[in-house]
Amino acid sequence: MVSNPLVFVDLETTGTTAAVDRITEIGIVEVDAHGVREWSQLVDPQTPIPGFIQSMTGITDAMVAGQPTFAEVADELLRRLQGRLFIAHNARFDYGFLRSEFQRAGHDFRATVLCTVKLSRRLYPQQRKHNLDALIERHALRAHGRHRALADAQLIHQFWRQLQEDHDADFLAAIVAELTAKPGLPSHLDAEIMERLPEGPGVYLFHGENDLPLYVGRAKNIRARVLAHFSADQSSAKAMALAQQLRRIEWIACGEIGAALREAALIRKLQPSHNRQRRRNDELCTLRLVEHGGGLLKPEIACLGDTDIRGVTDRHGLFKNAGEATEVLRNLADEHGLCRALLGLEQAADGTPCSARQLRKCRGACVGEEPLAAHAMRLVQALSRLRLRDWPFPGPGFIREGDEVHVVDAWCYLGSGKSEHELWAIIDAARPAFDRDDYRILAGVAAKLNPWPAHR
Repeated sequence: MVSNPLVFVDLETTGTTAAVDRITEIGIVEVDAHGVREWSQLVDPQTPIPGFIQSMTGITDAMVAGQPTFAEVADELLRRLQGRLFIAHNARFDYGFLRSEFQRAGHDFRATVLCTVKLSRRLYPQQRKHNLDALIERHALRAHGRHRALADAQLIHQFWRQLQEDHDADFLAAIVAELTAKPGLPSHLDAEIMERLPEGPGVYLFHGENDLPLYVGRAKNIRARVLAHFSADQSSAKAMALAQQLRRIEWIACGEIGAALREAALIRKLQPSHNRQRRRNDELCTLRLVEHGGGLLKPEIACLGDTDIRGVTDRHGLFKNAGEATEVLRNLADEHGLCRALLGLEQAADGTPCSARQLRKCRGACVGEEPLAAHAMRLVQALSRLRLRDWPFPGPGFIREGDEVHVVDAWCYLGSGKSEHELWAIIDAARPAFDRDDYRILAGVAAKLNPWPAHR
């Protein structure tokens, strides 16, 4: 099945990030109507190779010293790759590295890409593993020097030949066509944007005409999530409208905590037209327990506003409005046998049973059959799971995620940075108001919080 010329590619590199790491070895197997040809080349990365990479690949700094740089082999490599179906195992890695290196060398390399990891998953869905070692074992491939570029390219070629023997040619061609099909992008977008979208976590932003904010989202895999927007544009009127308005995509690659915090902050700041609009702080309510003497404890609905909740220990729940707070309180009353009259949910004269007592859902505090102190204790217990967490530090705190630090204070997200200068600038800036989304995100990762250093 060689209707089109193919090239099987594998690279060895100094690391896993195409933006900063470099290629140390290239191995390719070319297949076309004229036969099979192999080519490999060590490359001087012009940067030290980490020790663990040297141990894994066997490629040392001494071996690449004096070898050509990528720019010096770029023309020949481009001639061997152009016009061929680019096949690699975990192809996004190899293709991304080559595109970055070609770009630095002044070339715009693009190709139709087939990933043999995805091909294996599609053809053998019952198998759990699809890495190259799993393929060697499953298909009895002959390995000659794993983790060297040409040897691994040869293994990918062997796997391809094995597939020709195991599957009908038309069936295999249809699967390859499916896996190499280009995503249906909105007409106003440059197709190259898909090449640059990262596959890791972060937040992404859609912009329309005049850079109007349309949508902010977050994802564990930015590329997959963005593509999912476009695959849905025929089945959803909202998704179709978004695709038609879209003119530009930008993204911030970061950890999952940073993505959640940035998403909430960007939606508050930009108010994108296709996001659900967040509630303003002056609409948020909590429940506050107030003593009324004689053991009577009553919940009152309080607007949160711009309250700094550092040290606030008597607030329970975060509700979008007073109606939601009332409904939650009503459900708690029914669940825990509390008196609706004493909770302020209905009017009743002193000594008169509340409506819940008449239905035997109240234990009788309204008519003196349960001590007010006992009723108060059960009310506190019922609300305990809704109690807002105390801010654990006298000042700001931080969460370290990878090479980034998220600065927070009193459950408010202040910003993220990587350098000491950036971080102190965030600390010195004005504080944002308390926000429900920040609180929920940060309370969920409270175990990762650390106190901010007292001195610069």
